[in-house]
Amino acid sequence: MATRPIFIAESAGPTLVRVKSVDFTWYAGMAKSRRQMSMRSLQEAAHTLHPESRILEVSRMSDEPLGEQLSAFNLTLESRELSREISVECAFQASKVFERGGPFTDLLEVRPADAKRDPRLQNAGRLTGFHFLGENWPNEPLTAFYDWIYINALHRQPELADAVTRYDIFTDIAFNPEKSINCQAGAVALYVALVRRGELQAALSSKEAFLRVEAAASVKEDGQGIQGSLF
Repeated sequence: MATRPIFIAESAGPTLVRVKSVDFTWYAGMAKSRRQMSMRSLQEAAHTLHPESRILEVSRMSDEPLGEQLSAFNLTLESRELSREISVECAFQASKVFERGGPFTDLLEVRPADAKRDPRLQNAGRLTGFHFLGENWPNEPLTAFYDWIYINALHRQPELADAVTRYDIFTDIAFNPEKSINCQAGAVALYVALVRRGELQAALSSKEAFLRVEAAASVKEDGQGIQGSLF
């Protein structure tokens, strides 16, 4: 057995994203087929708890093309400041600033998997913040910068953005909150919640507005807030 969070987009109330821990059967192994077995088990457990909700796995393990496209490795970002499209993963990793180095902007030029595994990210000391397109971002709330990049990228792809709002609950079988902070499924849930409430444009209007949203974005199933949220 294993326990992983599911991310529920809330259409009303004080909480944008509700994070619930779910127990399910885990299938050991690194093969995609084994990971997908674990993913389906997690979704079956979530569906038992929320039978009326539509559930989407947001990762390359997803059974649905939409979920694969929404992986941070596949979702791309383009703006006037960028000469080409880059993946959300590369943008995130290339923006990290550490005590002894960074941002390592050359990571914009490599594959997402290579950017994530670059040894400098582990050897440059404590993460102190982010720098992207000439703007500095703080470390807290913990996931604000990641969510900002992800949500901007998603919002600029109307077909994906429209399709994802048809779902209510989001999972990422690779995300373990004991080992990681940022989660693409959590970012998608936040996007859907903001869209359903008509608050997306206001949230994206400035860094300051988005930081205010992130400060109280999610709540655990026990009703206690999460600093910066789990995603």
